[in-house]
Amino acid sequence: MTNDSSPPLLEVRGISKQFSGVQALDNVSLTLSRGEVLAVVGENGAGKSTLMRIVAGVTQPTSGSIIVDGTPAEFPSVAQALKQGIALIHQELNLADNLSVAANIFLGREPLRFGTIDQRRIDQESQTFIDMVGLDVPPQTIVGTLPIGKQQLVEIAKALSTNARILIMDEPTSSLSERETQKLFDVVRGLRSRGVSVLYISHRLHEIEELADRVVVLRDGKYSGELPRDDIQRANIVRLMVGRDVSRFYQRTPHEPGDIIATANDLRTTKFPHRTVSFELRAGEIVGLAGLVGAGRSELLTTLFGVTPAVNGTLAVGTLHRPPRTVREAVAAGIMLAPEDRRRAGLFLPMSVKRNLSLASLRRDQRHGFLNHAAENRVSAEMVALMRIKTATDRQVVRYLSGGNQQKVVLGKWLCLEPKLLLLDEPTRGIDVGSKEEIYKLMDQLAARGVAILFASSELEEIIGLSDRVLVMHEGRITGELDRAAITEESVMQLATGGADRRERIGA
Repeated sequence: MTNDSSPPLLEVRGISKQFSGVQALDNVSLTLSRGEVLAVVGENGAGKSTLMRIVAGVTQPTSGSIIVDGTPAEFPSVAQALKQGIALIHQELNLADNLSVAANIFLGREPLRFGTIDQRRIDQESQTFIDMVGLDVPPQTIVGTLPIGKQQLVEIAKALSTNARILIMDEPTSSLSERETQKLFDVVRGLRSRGVSVLYISHRLHEIEELADRVVVLRDGKYSGELPRDDIQRANIVRLMVGRDVSRFYQRTPHEPGDIIATANDLRTTKFPHRTVSFELRAGEIVGLAGLVGAGRSELLTTLFGVTPAVNGTLAVGTLHRPPRTVREAVAAGIMLAPEDRRRAGLFLPMSVKRNLSLASLRRDQRHGFLNHAAENRVSAEMVALMRIKTATDRQVVRYLSGGNQQKVVLGKWLCLEPKLLLLDEPTRGIDVGSKEEIYKLMDQLAARGVAILFASSELEEIIGLSDRVLVMHEGRITGELDRAAITEESVMQLATGGADRRERIGA
């Protein structure tokens, strides 16, 4: 970070924003220096993403001003912000699935040759940015064929290609493995050394501790305080965000696991048809599913849920004695899944909170083939209260809820069916620390009631803090099983990287 007497690269002065009478931002100000990584943190709904969209020209403020290089600036569009060297990496992916990686990187800025798009130049120049983010696919690869983690890297490469002076990263590592995250950090440090400034939003507080030069905290749309580099510690950040200590988040209620709920033997997924997976899950257990991006965790969960039928193998859960061929079969057996991408696969965004909460139970609660409105209202009211969903009314369109509250809706629609086996794929991805704590408590309560929980997470801290046992995957197979006493970052990463290919239980 530079220390000269020149004005800040960016100043945000007294920014306020209202949406339909709701005060999203209230008189927020901050500065950003050249070559500085400034973390902007706060709970979901604190106004972080709204502020970043205003700076990037996506949204217009109700009041306030923006100053770039000491000169007032207005950004009526994203294009105007890009002209000033401001680029935004969205929290939710903003890619064209049917186009190649290279085409996405240069979308809207394609170089021309003789009046037509110069595809060869696009492929060649995109390779530089593909390499910068450590993406191991050819430029011609269709984005829609990539998993979410690699699509996120394409989004980052796209932003880097604009030669931005100010790069806004909104939850850039939410789908990345530890290795990919460290690669991204290397990229950010390289940008900082070249004088590029970064506005960085993340709910992963250890990332903030490692990367940020300064932290600005928002709470309920207002400026809550800031921390210089020497004071950037988890406890200080959380205190400004929510007023409580993060150390409580992973507290578990001790209890003995019950009978075996699920048994998988030699299960083969379509992603890794030549690799087998075997395991057992007991009632009341919380079992972590660890591994790097691409290890096959999500594919295993969708196979258990019947989204993608198994190639071979056996699965016994309740009345089901084979892998489910459809989601309906899985649900009938008591298997429920909260998917990794809640907006695409877990919710109907244009529909209300009530409709989303009651969708899974419509068949159960219908009367003579017609929708039972009384039952729907009862389910919605119970789940809103149980999940502590922050919404003015259950008629609110779910699209406009914060990420944490959207995840609560996804979980709520399944909990009313009383699952035997609950599958969670990245259950706290892009969620603030307060909402994480609520979801962790809910998982603990469900386990105490005898629900078996199998959850995949890329956050090692989450795996270590929540799991009774951990199954570690590498290239489509389970390479090891760790009892609670043996779960450490080192033991998980050794198995996740294939360093120890052993299926026996460690710590028994």
